[in-house]
Amino acid sequence: QVQLVESGGGLVLAGGSLRLSCAASGRTFSIYSMAWFRQAPGKERDFVASITRSDSTNYADSVKGRFTISRDNAKDTVYLQMNSLKPEDTAVYYCAVFTFGNRDYNYWGQGTQVTVSS
Repeated sequence: QVQLVESGGGLVLAGGSLRLSCAASGRTFSIYSMAWFRQAPGKERDFVASITRSDSTNYADSVKGRFTISRDNAKDTVYLQMNSLKPEDTAVYYCAVFTFGNRDYNYWGQGTQVTVSS
């Protein structure tokens, strides 16, 4: 089992920045990839960014150049630095991991709200 706790959400003006954190605990040695997803009201949950244990990253086109994902393996924590925020970035942001031997993200955090006002 892996437990995930997100923090860092809040309300920010358009053009502003926020940094989200997600701390993992439990069987963290089994984690291969950590990622962020988001879900806006009335919409499906979408992929935002991911990072593997070897620091290979991947981003959704909508956030490239604005968001940066990073990982501190010693602290079992993943971060999402969000710059130049837009109202359309408003969503609940979820941290997720997938562990070795799985084909999809199999552990999820409880989510943190990010609201960008214009």
